[in-house]
Amino acid sequence: MTRFTKIPTTVITGFLGAGKTTLIRHLLANPGGRRIALIVNEFGDVGIDGELLNGCGAAGCDGDDIIELANGCLCCTVADEFLPTMEKLVGRARRPDHILIETSGLALPKPLVKAFDWPEMRSKVTVDGVVAVVDARAVCDGRFQSAPEQATRPDHDNPLEEVFDDQLACADMVLLNKADLLDERTLAGLRTRLQSGLRAGVKVLATRHGEVDARALLGLEAAAEDDLPARPTRHDGPADHDHDDFESFAVALPSVADPKVMTARLQAVIAVHDILRLKGFLAVVGKDMRHVVQGVGTRVTGYYDRPWRDGEERAGQLVVIGLRGLDRPAIAAAISE
Repeated sequence: MTRFTKIPTTVITGFLGAGKTTLIRHLLANPGGRRIALIVNEFGDVGIDGELLNGCGAAGCDGDDIIELANGCLCCTVADEFLPTMEKLVGRARRPDHILIETSGLALPKPLVKAFDWPEMRSKVTVDGVVAVVDARAVCDGRFQSAPEQATRPDHDNPLEEVFDDQLACADMVLLNKADLLDERTLAGLRTRLQSGLRAGVKVLATRHGEVDARALLGLEAAAEDDLPARPTRHDGPADHDHDDFESFAVALPSVADPKVMTARLQAVIAVHDILRLKGFLAVVGKDMRHVVQGVGTRVTGYYDRPWRDGEERAGQLVVIGLRGLDRPAIAAAISE
């Protein structure tokens, strides 16, 4: 790649817990000979996804090639954070062959794509494609749909539905992830329903654990920055997009004796407080490995990802994300009891 060649960039979007980080771990471990750089954006002050990627153990998970931008969605901080970060990447002596951008689960992809049409960006990078990752089970459970009696009210507002619809409207490819949680008939019906609402030519692929050949995602050559009018969203009007409907906070935890007991406790807390997303790490008594916790809806999973590093504090930390108005003291107390 010469200094005058545009670097292809893939924007990976999708709602909270859809499986974006798992997909990226897979791509970094199977880059197909590409030197990949990654920008990770998270909603809130504490970055969990960057830590997960740095701990994945694959050759492509090099800390120098993973840049984390926390405390704000890129769709609202393009000029302040995104442009300087991209300029540094493009200006490297060894430029990446491909750039991946993992947006926050609450981000709208279109404002980010628009930035690629700015003079500072246009001659250096191009949006190879926007990939939307969808949690198949969450969609079937109606997480992003308003009840019929609510949808007809003129004052009705469903922030989850708005973010989800905008992410799909901008996509060049949709990954129907966690397909293993649905039977074949339900999966086929969901795939048909989603396909009917997408732009012509947008493909829907069913995936499990984010496993998909990099050749199917990288190299779409969509040049999305040239195709913005074909990607209408709910936020194309004068109203500004913000994230006042959502909030996040972190809960510090001491070591736990049994992660299964903690999983059951977290499922109960999520159900009572309608938490959208919960993720983080646990320190388990007698274990030298860090235990990862992932919660989407009332589905909570966990696994050991890597040994604790020398000098690293062996303590747990969980990030809680939900709609504005979470009872933070009650949630923290219930998790820590």
